[in-house]
Amino acid sequence: MSTQNPTFIPGPTNIPDVLRKAVDMPTIDHRSPLFGAILQPALAGVKKVLKAPSAEIFVFPSTGTGGWETAITNVLSPGDKVLATRNGMFSHRWIDMCRRHGLDVTVVAQEWGDGIPTDRFEEILTADTDHRIKVVLATHNETATGVRSDIRALRCALDAARHPALLFVDGVSSIGSMDFRMDEWRVDVAVTGSQKGFMLPPGLAIVGFSPRALATVETAKLPRTFFDIRDMARGYASNGFPYTPPVGLLNGLKVAGDMLLAEGLDNVFSRHHRIAEGVRRAVGAWGLRLCAIRPDLYSDTVSAIRVPDGFDANRIVAHALQGYGVAFGTGLGDVAGKVFRIGHLGSLTEVMALSGLATAEMVMADLGLPVRLGSGVAAAQEYYRGSRSAVEALAA
Repeated sequence: MSTQNPTFIPGPTNIPDVLRKAVDMPTIDHRSPLFGAILQPALAGVKKVLKAPSAEIFVFPSTGTGGWETAITNVLSPGDKVLATRNGMFSHRWIDMCRRHGLDVTVVAQEWGDGIPTDRFEEILTADTDHRIKVVLATHNETATGVRSDIRALRCALDAARHPALLFVDGVSSIGSMDFRMDEWRVDVAVTGSQKGFMLPPGLAIVGFSPRALATVETAKLPRTFFDIRDMARGYASNGFPYTPPVGLLNGLKVAGDMLLAEGLDNVFSRHHRIAEGVRRAVGAWGLRLCAIRPDLYSDTVSAIRVPDGFDANRIVAHALQGYGVAFGTGLGDVAGKVFRIGHLGSLTEVMALSGLATAEMVMADLGLPVRLGSGVAAAQEYYRGSRSAVEALAA
């Protein structure tokens, strides 16, 4: 693929020049005060993006998967009971990780394209009168299907059931791009990574722990060494790490936090919604439909687009890459070959999104799908023109 073209995979996302430069820095002594001047502002910026003034932030050299392992191993013990839904590849992987750690997982199976069934969760939690369920797992934004679940509603279900289970949320493809309110929704552990909303290369697992979650760490019995937040906290207290830190990435995280806060989080979320809605208008104009089964589930960071029955969606992804040097996302797991994905998160504008939609149209036309060139682009343009006028009117 051409590095001149933006990517439209759901992560890693496009990296702004300012963040590439922030990551590309000379070696410093990570045991000197210079490192503290990078570390502490980076942690403070993440806390603001999570809207979590009461949380403690931990950043590990890893990815979102390492963030999941940090959440599990610092809070739970072998045999602990966990409640989760399986509605996509990433919720499936989190369930698999829990089972590999010897946890007892109750799985509520959902159609891939549906969200977390909060009513069913409330029933299960209400019936758990002995409070054996220790943690409820939730994937805020299922990257494989383009489905956003309602974390506020899930918190309400826990409250209605009067259940003390902790709430763990995978926000890897939502945090920094869609509204996330850790304190308000009383999320106990929030997990994300550097390569999506924070617009950085992969390499950082970013995890927020609530005071309730922190209170369980000393009694948790699952083994942990590299991901032990107690060691990390002791390192932070002296402006250091318990091992060699990824200084360049942490410097990038500091700058990324500054960028998001300078744009204004509400503006960041509004931009993502505008871009996503334009993509959705294009999908409708093509005569196709999303994997997400209802509008209230539509993700503002990734759209998984169903192709006609009998057509292999992987052909679209392969032809886009080989013929036009543009990357789209493939379908995963249960929807492999049935969808292709357009990622529209991170460093992206309406103009960049239009280039991706135009490419998708050319690819589908090349492959014989009944898509009229310009139809989706025109639908997105009309929406972007109208929404841009509304934004400018508000700013006037």
